[in-house]
Amino acid sequence: MIKIPGTREGLPAIEEAIFAGIPVNVTLLFSREHYFAAAEAFMRGIERRLDAGLKPDVGSVASMFVSRWDGAVKDKVSDALRNQLGLAVSKRTYKAYRSVLSSPRWQRIYNAGGRPQRLLWASTGTKDPLASDVLYIKALAAPFTVNTMPEGTLKALADHGDIRR
Repeated sequence: MIKIPGTREGLPAIEEAIFAGIPVNVTLLFSREHYFAAAEAFMRGIERRLDAGLKPDVGSVASMFVSRWDGAVKDKVSDALRNQLGLAVSKRTYKAYRSVLSSPRWQRIYNAGGRPQRLLWASTGTKDPLASDVLYIKALAAPFTVNTMPEGTLKALADHGDIRR
């Protein structure tokens, strides 16, 4: 996959790359709104492929950056709210992701052979030494997602990361 930022300027490039059949990692997503824009560009590219008689099975992930939210506000929130903003934004984005996957528009693409653009959790290593080293991994384990984690976080997950839900 090639990386293309999910910025306003990157959205046309995402659509064009998907239309050309190039797998894309849409990177630098920080909100539900960024995700929706990336998903829209992805679907437009796939729909153009279908209109052109091309196969719609082009891979893509939408990379949502998680811990950077908490790093940005760590000295500005109470202890009760530490390490919670990244999770809140991510869970809100996951809800948006599931709404896209259940939309009639996506169902048409899927029924024609398209595969979903997966939501990818990025920046999931805990930066706060007082927080659990598997905080983001446990909280964001969810169907149809991908999680890229640092090696230390992966080892911590193997050691003591009991994911139950």
